[in-house]
Amino acid sequence: MKFVTSLVAAVLLLAGAGVSHAEVRISGDHGGQIGRYLDRYQHLRASGQTIIIDGLCASACTIILATIPHDKICVTPNANLGFHATWDLGANGRATANPEATRTLYSMYPSQVRHWIASQGGLTQRMIFLRGRQLEAMYHPCH
Repeated sequence: MKFVTSLVAAVLLLAGAGVSHAEVRISGDHGGQIGRYLDRYQHLRASGQTIIIDGLCASACTIILATIPHDKICVTPNANLGFHATWDLGANGRATANPEATRTLYSMYPSQVRHWIASQGGLTQRMIFLRGRQLEAMYHPCH
């Protein structure tokens, strides 16, 4: 519950963006700890920079879709988003599913992304990839 509360609080802090014409390119990002991504994306949102997804953006990296305004994200033909359920490290060092955090994360994604995830069987331990025409139908191409 603490994780979910922190996750929701961090996302709610992502209000108001400044104006900027700078760009940030994302490629080859395999994800990591959610908190680190929320911190990074809070700064990106505040900067008003455009986010160019130009390769792999997997796991926690995909939180960018929930935190950066839709009109500040563009995709290239190389863009590839990887989604899976959230997990925590258990006492024995093994990955343990976190269904509550997974539900919270899922609810944060834009509706088109949620519908696509649902059509793929939902967020599970198996990584699913959104790319190509399906992704290009959701986000505008980078110029």
